[in-house]
Amino acid sequence: MLQRMRPLPRPHQGNGATGSAPGQGFLPQESFLRILHLEHRRSERSGRRFVLMLVDAANLIASEREAQAVAKILDVLARSTRETDVTGWYHEGSVVGIIFTEIGQTEGRTVASALLAKVSAALSGTLAIEQINQVHISFYVFPEEWDENGNDGASEVHPDTAPHRGSREISSILKRGLDILGSLAAIVLFSPFLIGAALAVKLTSAGPVLFRQRRVGQYGKTFTFLKFRSMHTANNPAAHEAFVKSLIRAKHGAGSRNGTDQVFKLTNDPRITPVGRFIRRTSIDELPQFFNVLAGDMSLVGPRPPIPYEVRHYDTWHQRRFLAVKPGITGLWQVTARSKVGFDDMVRLDLQYARTWSLWLDLKILLQTPRAVLFGDGAY
Repeated sequence: MLQRMRPLPRPHQGNGATGSAPGQGFLPQESFLRILHLEHRRSERSGRRFVLMLVDAANLIASEREAQAVAKILDVLARSTRETDVTGWYHEGSVVGIIFTEIGQTEGRTVASALLAKVSAALSGTLAIEQINQVHISFYVFPEEWDENGNDGASEVHPDTAPHRGSREISSILKRGLDILGSLAAIVLFSPFLIGAALAVKLTSAGPVLFRQRRVGQYGKTFTFLKFRSMHTANNPAAHEAFVKSLIRAKHGAGSRNGTDQVFKLTNDPRITPVGRFIRRTSIDELPQFFNVLAGDMSLVGPRPPIPYEVRHYDTWHQRRFLAVKPGITGLWQVTARSKVGFDDMVRLDLQYARTWSLWLDLKILLQTPRAVLFGDGAY
């Protein structure tokens, strides 16, 4: 059964050897994933899209003689691709990947539909209907096409992270364990502050105690982000969106201008209540996010989750900050340069964290966070 835009399966971490199986002329898995990673980086710089097609024939291979089934699939793909396209094993021996490069500015889904029709017709002329029903085809457009409603169908493996995913699975499990234990301990430890802040917000301004907002999590999946409400309920987010847009587009970088320290955060916001100003400066407003961590939408450490209208103004390379790792309550940016660097430098810090991530780094950042909160550097 031919399918389109299904979740991208994780690549099996094999040794890259194809042996004598048909298709040995195709790139082995390790080489194909490396080229996929490089092609994605090129598309970020040039803005030119490419399409990744995955042909999953695992069910067909399991039900027939392997050599015969694979040979049929690979023959069809060889006749359906261009010389400039890159073909190889995404999952050794069962999932073939084809990178259709240089598709220009054509809308990615239109190209995917055309490719699906072409490959489907070729398969129909080679395979029986019962064989076709065991083949699954999926397409992914890079860079991803973002819209205001988020990217909830985004792939769960990104070209930047796929080659390394297997080596980090155990560490990722340990990180999740740290998140669960840490968030539970924090909820118990900070329960007096949680209760006190809830009462202060409720008694000093009209509206709900918690502020709920749609944020963008890992792989573009949106979730409900929790904070103590620090603003009046009747407010217009246009001022913040305009500020975010100008911040992202600014290329002046960090530090100072004309000898004066620059703060890359919206200050003196009239929407903020007096209590809200205090809980923001002390980061008490962030405490409900431990429930986001407990639910698995966030981690204790990671990039801050952006608002959907913020992502709309991102350059392509900015999107890597929410693709590589899960968003967090604190992070490298918060403990080293909180609101004192420009947006591009903040993203670079997030990407540096993603590249060098380890449990030890998480622990170091967590230990440095109380000092950043107590001194309130960059909190407004």
